[in-house]
Amino acid sequence: MPKILIVEDELPIADLIRLTLKSAGYLCDHAPDGDQAADLAAAGNYDLALVDVMLPRTDGFTLLEYFQSLELPVIFVTARSAVADRVKGLKLGAEDYIVKPFDVAELLARVETVLRRFHKTEETLSLAGVRVDPRARKVWRGEEEVSLTPKEYDLLLLFLHNPNAALYRDTIYERVWGGELAYGSKTVDLHVQRLRKKVGWEKALQAVNKIGYRLETPL
Repeated sequence: MPKILIVEDELPIADLIRLTLKSAGYLCDHAPDGDQAADLAAAGNYDLALVDVMLPRTDGFTLLEYFQSLELPVIFVTARSAVADRVKGLKLGAEDYIVKPFDVAELLARVETVLRRFHKTEETLSLAGVRVDPRARKVWRGEEEVSLTPKEYDLLLLFLHNPNAALYRDTIYERVWGGELAYGSKTVDLHVQRLRKKVGWEKALQAVNKIGYRLETPL
């Protein structure tokens, strides 16, 4: 299971990131300043670090250089939204640069992308009675292999990476289909209904009133 170091001095944001990653199946540690982050990184075996730029004691840009010496990939998660800051962070070697406030679904997607780039993801995903082999794009319900359309498969992964999180229909459509959901469109609902039946999520994949859907799994 991938292990992620969260380097963030604002506790509410750190807690949000930690809970989001924990719900998606990641192990997490938190450091409130750059010096403590360096100590944890040196002693721990982390697969990825999420780093704020503006930190007490040692700033994120300086910390990045140290993490590179440990071969620890970094995603900046920061309120510094200026193009110059983003360019600087990426040129220094960060794998990605996320500006606050962020959407938790987008954060998870970017984390997954970087972990996959460094071959840190698990070979299979198992949750809510479903097992997925992302490399082969194969899905099993128990011992039975399930045939999904490309959109159903992408929808399945979205829910697996966001367990117990209520996802807006607009967010689901943007992540799976791209673009904006047209007013009155039932595309998301129809695909969710088909996915429920195919993978046996009639009870697990719940509708959330005026929002969208949530995959309910034991915490």
